[in-house]
Amino acid sequence: MLSMSLKLNKREFEYDIYSLIRAFYPGSEIKIWYEGEEEPAAEYSYRYEVEYGDDSITFTVTEGEEEVKSKTTRIPEGEERKERKNHVKNLVYRTLVSITGRELPWGNLTGIRPTKIPMHMLEEGKSNVEIAQFMRDTYGTSPEKTALAITIANRERAILKEIDYEKGYSLYVGIPFCPSICQYCSFGSHVLKAWSHMVEPYLDALCKELTFIANQMKGRPLDTIYIGGGTPTTLEPDQMRRLLGHIQNEFPMEGLKEFTVEAGRPDTITREKLAVLREFPVSRISINPQTMNQETLDLIGRKHTVEDVTAKFGMARELGFDNINMDLIIGLPGEHQEHVAHTLEQMKILDPDSLTVHSLSLKRATRLNLFKDQYEEISFENSQEIMQMTEACSREMGMGPYYLYRQKNIAGNFENVGYAKLDKAGIYNILIMEEKQTIMAAGAGASTKFVFQHGERIERVENVKDLKNYVERIDEMLERKGVGIEKFL
Repeated sequence: MLSMSLKLNKREFEYDIYSLIRAFYPGSEIKIWYEGEEEPAAEYSYRYEVEYGDDSITFTVTEGEEEVKSKTTRIPEGEERKERKNHVKNLVYRTLVSITGRELPWGNLTGIRPTKIPMHMLEEGKSNVEIAQFMRDTYGTSPEKTALAITIANRERAILKEIDYEKGYSLYVGIPFCPSICQYCSFGSHVLKAWSHMVEPYLDALCKELTFIANQMKGRPLDTIYIGGGTPTTLEPDQMRRLLGHIQNEFPMEGLKEFTVEAGRPDTITREKLAVLREFPVSRISINPQTMNQETLDLIGRKHTVEDVTAKFGMARELGFDNINMDLIIGLPGEHQEHVAHTLEQMKILDPDSLTVHSLSLKRATRLNLFKDQYEEISFENSQEIMQMTEACSREMGMGPYYLYRQKNIAGNFENVGYAKLDKAGIYNILIMEEKQTIMAAGAGASTKFVFQHGERIERVENVKDLKNYVERIDEMLERKGVGIEKFL
């Protein structure tokens, strides 16, 4: 592991600089310190120094005791913070490119949803050509990623054109239970076997919160509903029927454009549970294999077989589900290009209606990150070639890209992309990523997102994650949410 030191004379954009360095040197350890502080004692492979002057910024790279590169960029007088940040990131990025001899697929973009840039520019009336030029000049994005972002932004606009952002809202319902915790997962899930005694009290509190939201938002159009987790299908059929019935009774179903339930883990799906979903206006489900290689499934703790995936998918088709999404993760431990190719061939056989391709993100909370020394190299094969394989496979299946997002520590500096057939795109996914519409969220750990001024300002109201606290403090959650709703309305 490379050990690096980053010295700054000013507290400005340190996270952006840190993220860019990590993108060029994944897995490296970077100590940040500031002028006037004592340098952390260690042997550093590289030292970086950012010197903010009155009208210029200098980025210096030292290897051992020898200066490798020093570059300076001038900052025009009166420049706003956003433009100043772009100058800083471009300076750091171009310096690292010259040292390493390689460029990143998304250039210097950090902490941003790439499609928001072309979406905003399209709304301003800019052409695709103008947007592409801006993204290449400002962020250094590759031609492939520039084209991907612009393509998706155009499709998103077409999909969302009938939605009233200002008056409408969407609803997220969280079910924080799973049969086991996957090694790569960073969500606040609880193993059902240990927490089964909390399911009914949890549903009591959840239904109370849903009733509160429905009453507060009465008269406003509800565009999409998304029940996620955890794994919602850990609920027993009667529990699922209770939840869906409560939602149907409390919220307006007329005009609903999408109702998604994550079936997620195949080992939680039964014919009876799928039949319950069919009793309600559920229009979209997810059955997520992540990979179709059994050895990898065993390694990451999925606790189901490849055959389970095929069987449960076929069962859902038999019961009439005509909008099924499947999730895949690229960059899982031990998976080479041929393993991904095998998974994609299996996807062609199953022929889902949409496919979400995730680049593995090693967040600190995941067991896969905590114990990564026990596995083969992580994400070493998450290459441009593999991402192109997934795109080509999706196109062969009649799908096009419709939404995109990136995460911190994402494998290979790539992205997560949703592909879908015509009229099968996940509308909620676009709304949550583009931050176009208020999302009311219910459940432990759920985060309500209030959107103001056409997305220029976002305010969040968080629910507590702990199950016991959520149940016992539900009235406090409602009071907190009520304050946010009053400000929003």
